[in-house]
Amino acid sequence: MKHYLVLVLALAALLMSGIGMAAAQDTRLNIVTTTTQVTDLTQILTEGVSGVAVTGLMGAGVDPHVYQPTASDVSALNAANAVFYSGLFLEGELSDTLDALEARGVFTYAVSSPVDEAGFTFGGATLSAELTDVDDPHFWFDPRNWQLAAEGLAETLAQLDPANAATYAANAQAYSAQLDLLYSWGQEALAVVPEAQRYLITSHDAFQYFGDAFGWQVRGLQGTGTLTEASAADIQSLAGFVAAQGIPVVFVESSASSSAVQAMQQVAGGAAGIGVRPLYADAMGEPNSFGGSYMGMLATDIITILQSFGYDVLPFPADLDLQGAQALLGS
Repeated sequence: MKHYLVLVLALAALLMSGIGMAAAQDTRLNIVTTTTQVTDLTQILTEGVSGVAVTGLMGAGVDPHVYQPTASDVSALNAANAVFYSGLFLEGELSDTLDALEARGVFTYAVSSPVDEAGFTFGGATLSAELTDVDDPHFWFDPRNWQLAAEGLAETLAQLDPANAATYAANAQAYSAQLDLLYSWGQEALAVVPEAQRYLITSHDAFQYFGDAFGWQVRGLQGTGTLTEASAADIQSLAGFVAAQGIPVVFVESSASSSAVQAMQQVAGGAAGIGVRPLYADAMGEPNSFGGSYMGMLATDIITILQSFGYDVLPFPADLDLQGAQALLGS
């Protein structure tokens, strides 16, 4: 906490030097993004636009619930014209930093805003001792929500850079068409698992939107946030549920510790196996990997679930651009 306070004070000091001056000296649109998903979306929507720089703060496998700004983050934020973040308290430890930026006149935008405003978020989540009965921040796991996020971000970019508004809109439209195909493929692919078997048991409760979109029941060992460890009672309770329902497989996540899930599996008597690979939850995979994009991340999770349950993966539609999936399909 002391280290974090020093970084916040450092940010405040840097902001006093004037972000407006930094922007005046550099005519490019300097955008800082927080999560891997937001970075990916921003890069897709700004493709083909010169003079735009996108700097992502969080890397592959980073848990945004507990992420704290580093000294290099402070420098990047000081040079930014705009900061795009996921929102709904996903980046809880960055809240003070974002407030400081807004106070100094830096444009900030929550990518979740259109989804929240449309009423498509789930309430009743607990992210920490301080954040209880709030909206579940994992809205991106429903591709329809991600379409709304893309449309809203394209409109925001057009406001910041009107000269390139047509490009942002065209990029969003093309991307939305791909998301339509991904959603339809995912629904059909996951429907091969009989409804009575559709239980998704994961490290933490990040997949409610996924379950709603694709017709699966979801249970997480930890709550919606990851700031607290799963208790022995949590492990015992979920182990009993897994054993009683005869659930054959449970999943660890790429951005969360696997130890609690493994302990739960043992308490359940070892009848349930561990998924063939970790699921992507709060963060995507490495850059330039198949799981390093939103579409690849979601497709990987769907493929992983099907393979772990012992079902074949439905072929992709011809127009769905998911190059690089062959390594997963051959495993």
